[in-house]
Amino acid sequence: MNALRTPNPDFASRVRESFARQAFMTHIGAELTDVTAGSCEIVLPYREELTQQHGFFHGGVIGTLADNACGYAAFTLAPADASILTVEYKMNIVSPGDGERLAARAKVVRPGRSLVVCQADIYVVKGGAEKLVATALGTLMLMHGRDDGPNVY
Repeated sequence: MNALRTPNPDFASRVRESFARQAFMTHIGAELTDVTAGSCEIVLPYREELTQQHGFFHGGVIGTLADNACGYAAFTLAPADASILTVEYKMNIVSPGDGERLAARAKVVRPGRSLVVCQADIYVVKGGAEKLVATALGTLMLMHGRDDGPNVY
């Protein structure tokens, strides 16, 4: 498999700065733990406020991690003058999110000039063991010439 190349040598700091501006991710306690060209990892510790009625991580929270992980994996390959926006994602939950934390790992499946396709696998960690909770496919649009800063629309 060929290593993915990014046109922006400063991609990791740009991704981390963008992630830090996401108030919602801060609110839920998510942390960007790994960034490489074409991939990233986001982790989220368990909190009761993030659960559904059975005490499992809520599907919306799992989906949020899938969407963000795909987005930032794609963003690692964006030119320095481009931003990125999710066009769509599809997620399959394959087991309950019963554990101490979630770990979402995403990678670029197909980089493109305007659309990037990514895959994310979301795991729950319980007692040191990981179990697959969901898998997702996302399509992201590169917005060339658009800053990634606060509301520029």
